[in-house]
Amino acid sequence: MRRIVVLSTGGTIATRQDAHGTRLAAEPADALLERLPWPPGVAIEARDVFCLGSYLLTPADMHGVALAVRKALADESVAGVVVTHGTDSLEETAYLVDLFHGDPRPVVFTGAMRPADAPDGDGPRNLADAIAVADAVAARDLGVLVCFDGQVYPARGTRKAHTTAPAAFAAPDGGPLGRVGDGEVRISAVPVRPKPLDLGAFRPDGIRADIVACYPGCDVRALRAVADAGARGIVLEATGAGNANPEVAAEVARLTACGVVVALSTRVHAGPVAGLYGNGGGADLVRAGAVPTGTLRPSQARVLLIALLGAYGDPERVRAEFNDSLERNTHG
Repeated sequence: MRRIVVLSTGGTIATRQDAHGTRLAAEPADALLERLPWPPGVAIEARDVFCLGSYLLTPADMHGVALAVRKALADESVAGVVVTHGTDSLEETAYLVDLFHGDPRPVVFTGAMRPADAPDGDGPRNLADAIAVADAVAARDLGVLVCFDGQVYPARGTRKAHTTAPAAFAAPDGGPLGRVGDGEVRISAVPVRPKPLDLGAFRPDGIRADIVACYPGCDVRALRAVADAGARGIVLEATGAGNANPEVAAEVARLTACGVVVALSTRVHAGPVAGLYGNGGGADLVRAGAVPTGTLRPSQARVLLIALLGAYGDPERVRAEFNDSLERNTHG
């Protein structure tokens, strides 16, 4: 019989409320499987990685999830892997795992917006859907996926789009790859993915990357502060298509010359970053050395920086690989 490994990391899908109404992650993986709404039709093995709210996770924790996925897939009898995860940072962990995932078998992230003890909890259905996707032939060679509220998304470009609604995730620039319901998986699009990074060569320890917001009237104190704190990568969360001001552009040039990799993203919900404007706008920032992130938003741009810095270290190599990853990562 085919086998699916479910890796539990905590999050709302594993939480219960205490007497004060506070939610705390506590449910082990086996308990999640007990609440599935229907028999999955495959053998399932549950494994606990850790049990935390995902707002507490560090890059080292996310690396641990990637290692747990690799360990599960080392067994050829495993048809796919499901990772249950908190929604706050699911987009980061799923994308980090995707950057290193070269196996054709599906890895599917899911979670919940309602706690495990809620009478109308969405976790059991989301988990059953994710298991169906992990077992589906149609989901092979798609990389890491996010399955939530009946939609199937690619890891890259998917992000949390609502703080409390059950339909919590969206991929604004590419849309979902397909749908799942009652165990039936329908895939209608295929992501084009870059060559996976070598997980064995990834060393996240000591890699600091920060996100710095640009807004009307901002100065460069925050940029300098994170660089002084040891940031080797910085993501600018700029305005519009990727704009700031002349002072920020000058600081980007200085940081780039010092070996800091600066990536240019935007606070806007959808659309690509583009070097259109001078006078401190995107054109000046790119000339100063900032690497445009395309449609990748700050949370995942930071993950890409961490992955590349941890895999290669050399700033120029990181900049080149960053561009290559963005150019090849679109829907087909």
